[in-house]
Amino acid sequence: MRNLATRLAEMPADQRRATLGSLPTHLAKAARAEKLHFLLTNFDFMEAKIFYLAPEQLIKDYDIALYKNLSLPESQVESLKLIQSAIRLSAHVLEKYKSQLSGQLLGRLLTFPQPDIQSMLKQAKSQDTTSWLRPLTPSLTPPGGSLVRTLSGHQDEIWAIAVTPDGRHALCGSSDGTVKLWDLGSGIELLTLTSHQGWVNTIAVTPDGQYAVFGSRGSTLELWDLRRGTELVTLNGHSKQVNAVAVIPDWKRAISGSADGTLKLWDLEIGIELLTLIGHKNMVKAVAVTPDGKKAISGSADGTLKLWDLKSGEELNTLTGHQGWVNAVAVTANGKEAISGSADGTLKLWDLRSGAELLTLTGHQSWVNAVAVTADGKEAISGSADGTLKVWDLESATEVKTINTRTNWVTAIATLPSGRMAISGSLDGTIKMWDLSKGDEQNTLTGHTKQVNSVAVTTNGSFVISGSQDFNLKLWDLASGNLEHTLTGNTSEVTAVAITADGQWAISGFGDGTLKLWDLTDRTVSFSLSGHTSTVTAIAVAERGQKVVSVSVSESILKVWNLEQGTLQPALSIQTNSVQTVAITKDGQWSFLGCEDGSLKLWDLSKNYQVYSQQGHIDRVLAVAVTPDGQRALSGGEDAKLKLWDLATGKELKTLIGHREWINAVALTPDGRRAVSVSNDNTLKVWDLESGAVIADFIGESVLLCCAVTPDGVTIVAGEASGRLHFLRLEGVKDE
Repeated sequence: MRNLATRLAEMPADQRRATLGSLPTHLAKAARAEKLHFLLTNFDFMEAKIFYLAPEQLIKDYDIALYKNLSLPESQVESLKLIQSAIRLSAHVLEKYKSQLSGQLLGRLLTFPQPDIQSMLKQAKSQDTTSWLRPLTPSLTPPGGSLVRTLSGHQDEIWAIAVTPDGRHALCGSSDGTVKLWDLGSGIELLTLTSHQGWVNTIAVTPDGQYAVFGSRGSTLELWDLRRGTELVTLNGHSKQVNAVAVIPDWKRAISGSADGTLKLWDLEIGIELLTLIGHKNMVKAVAVTPDGKKAISGSADGTLKLWDLKSGEELNTLTGHQGWVNAVAVTANGKEAISGSADGTLKLWDLRSGAELLTLTGHQSWVNAVAVTADGKEAISGSADGTLKVWDLESATEVKTINTRTNWVTAIATLPSGRMAISGSLDGTIKMWDLSKGDEQNTLTGHTKQVNSVAVTTNGSFVISGSQDFNLKLWDLASGNLEHTLTGNTSEVTAVAITADGQWAISGFGDGTLKLWDLTDRTVSFSLSGHTSTVTAIAVAERGQKVVSVSVSESILKVWNLEQGTLQPALSIQTNSVQTVAITKDGQWSFLGCEDGSLKLWDLSKNYQVYSQQGHIDRVLAVAVTPDGQRALSGGEDAKLKLWDLATGKELKTLIGHREWINAVALTPDGRRAVSVSNDNTLKVWDLESGAVIADFIGESVLLCCAVTPDGVTIVAGEASGRLHFLRLEGVKDE
């Protein structure tokens, strides 16, 4: 199996690229279906094509095999479709991190039994050239579900999406001040437009697809030529940020809605204001235009919608019924109805002729931020702050399906002309393409229904316990990754968890400031501890004895608990505005604290005094850990840096740089030689503390919030904001 890799490696660079580029086409033209199937299920070829060329070129190779009328057995066709879909789902990762192919394929395809897929995965697992993290369970979105691909490139939140009329391209606007033009067929970023006003709130595309108008927080609108990538005109007139814009079907005019409470009609050809529409009592959040271009409907933070005559500027009707801000509105293709989405969590369908409310759709658990209607007008798609998309049948007023986007807020939605595909944007900066005809994930993935805040491992390496925003703690068998038990009955989210050295007890912290001690043998609560006034952010347990320390989000105190007695020792007052995280040495004598002001503090718990305070980070310290020998400590924070410290003196030994965003958690291997960190940049990194180098990394699908290392030093568990748990094994490391 390694012969192909060897032959490719020995070729001159130009020949290797030419071979990788043309070989699938050559085999298809020669009708060598069996050879082509072998090539496209050969990990060496896949890895080389991505490394030397690009993921999208490999994805196109599968199209050659699938759509050239080759005589492939149905079972092989199915396998190729699954592999292609898995690569497409990972393309945004592989474009930036070409070494991640093995981990991405294993994370998505482990449960598929097809022999050719399993053979390919066996090849992937056998790589021995570098250190890497091998998924032990299927923890990434599998192929076959509604998610088609992820578009990644923005540096901040997505607030606006518009699709060109031909359905081939999408424009996405972000709080990073850019609008990006994407090829939806390939997922490739074609163009970046930079707004001179910063944060982009809204985008509309002209009917010919050649121009775009977008509004920003800077109170202006900008008209751009998409062919040349140049700004043509800036439209000034609003006094506050522009929240909404729509282009009139004649493409010569546009209408905008602003936080100043007005709507304005603009002539795009000469860049002048034609009309100002006044009537809302609060900011305008949404606007849509009827297909004939004669009327506009606006939604406002005053809870109303208003229908306007675009010729005269006259207000024709006011639609009332929502109990919160109207954040989104869309008009059906026949122009007779409009659908609105509100902060009250509902959608409403309105008759535009009479102004009557036709129906109310309920089901979202939080604000509805975006809504779109399919081209045939039969279905609506909504996006919510609850992280879901919902598809609704407007004739029967029923929910057709719910798609869990596994992001925090869905902020924007657009549908493609076919009505089968939708695109969503969210606060995590990603854009996702969805096939609305498909179901959600076909395989159950390991994890919780909401974000995983904390994980801990028993000292014998048998079990993992995870705590989540879904109020539950879950106990997992580490060897199989299977769920053993769910600890329920909690009334608040689980924010922190730790396990005693003997593995008999777990201590959990909650959003309401309480702690609970769990007996892991009979899996019941032994007692609850109260004392914090806000969310518990961290818990640490001494290996020797029954001492536990805890901190909470808005307190400047360290609480020390006696587990045997269930009692609280006198609280230690810390000279800082807030303690964020804590670690404790094995013997329970020293506690290492990370604080909101970026400082790190060492406390002697036996004598109840502060040994030192060291300014370590420029922003909040979110994670700390102490090496098993008690000699060194590691910290990570909002500045995206890890720092290694001499615990006794507070001297900084090393700064580890590699993450791009907040570091949320750190863990150390039992020998103290390696560290694991997880970050808001969706990555988990394994570090060699001697050299300060990253020796392996893994890319998740959302923010990674917590991590733990098992006693073997090579098995790692990490929790995501999506609710998933990743069970990973560090491969290819050689201990001296």
